Amino acid sequence: MIMRWMTAWVLLVFSASAWAISPYIQGDSVAGGNVQAVAAAVEAKLKGKGFKVIGKHFPKDLAGYGVVIATDEAMLNEVGSVGGNAVLGAAIRVGVKANGNVAYTNPDYWYRAYFRKSFAKKEEAVKALQARLQDALGAGKGQGGDEPPANLINYRYMIGMERLDSPKNKLAEYGSFAEALKTVRENLAKGAGKTTKIYEIVMPDRKLAVFGVAMNDGTNSDGEWIKKIDMQDNIAGLPYEIYVVDNEVGSAHGRFRIALAFPDVGMGQFMRISSLPNVIIETMGAVAGVEKKSSGESWQ
Repeated sequence: MIMRWMTAWVLLVFSASAWAISPYIQGDSVAGGNVQAVAAAVEAKLKGKGFKVIGKHFPKDLAGYGVVIATDEAMLNEVGSVGGNAVLGAAIRVGVKANGNVAYTNPDYWYRAYFRKSFAKKEEAVKALQARLQDALGAGKGQGGDEPPANLINYRYMIGMERLDSPKNKLAEYGSFAEALKTVRENLAKGAGKTTKIYEIVMPDRKLAVFGVAMNDGTNSDGEWIKKIDMQDNIAGLPYEIYVVDNEVGSAHGRFRIALAFPDVGMGQFMRISSLPNVIIETMGAVAGVEKKSSGESWQ
C-alpha cells in the first residue's frame, strides 16, 4: 500500500513538472547585424501576417537588444471582454537581438496569468493567437524558465507576495476614464518619473487602456536592472506597463510583474534589484499623477 502511494506521488510530481509552460518561445532567427535591422525584419513578418506593430523599445545601456510590440485584433476583443487588469495582455512583445535571435511572449503562459478564471473560456482564442504567431515568427523551444499551468492562474512568486489583483496596484483615482487617460498621456508626454512612452492601447468602449513605459533613471533604467538579474536574453519581458481601468490608474506590483516575466530567477538574483519594486511604484505613481512617497516595497 505504501509502495503504491509512493509510486502515485512520484508520477504526480513527474507529470506536473513534465507539463510546465515557458514565458517565451524562440522564433526563427533573421539576418543579424544591428538590432534596429533585426527589429525591422520582425516588424515586416508581423505585419505580413496581419498583426499591428505599435511600438519598439531599445533600452538605454543595453546595446544590441530590443523589443517589438504588436497587437492582434481578435485577441484585443477577448482582452476587452475579460476587462479589468487583464488589459495587461493587450500587447504582444517580441524580443530581438543584434545577432538575429528572436523570442516572443508565449500566449499560453501570459493569458493564463492575466485571464485567470476566465482562461478556460478563452483558451481556443489563445490557441488561435499562438498559431498565428507561430506562422509569423516560427516556434522553437520555450525559454525563460517555466511554471505549472495551475500556478499561473493565481500566480505569485512566494507566499506573502502580491498577485495580479493586489490592492497595491492602484495608484490613483479620477472622476472619469477620460480624465484618468488624459493624465497618464500628459505625464508620459513630459517624461514624468524619467519615463518614455513606448506604446499605448486604448479601448474606449470598454474604458480600458494600457501603456508600455520605458524607465530611464540611471541604475534603475530598464537596461541596467535587467542586466543585474542577467535576464537580457528574455528582453521580451519589457517594457513595464501602467494601465487605466474605468477611472482608476494602476500598475502591476513589481514582485508580481517582474517575477512573472522571469520565473527562473532566484531570490539571490532578485535581491540585486531589492529596491526596484519601490522605484516602480514611485515611477508609475509619477506617471499616474500622484505625489512621490516612499512605500518601502522591496524583495525582502
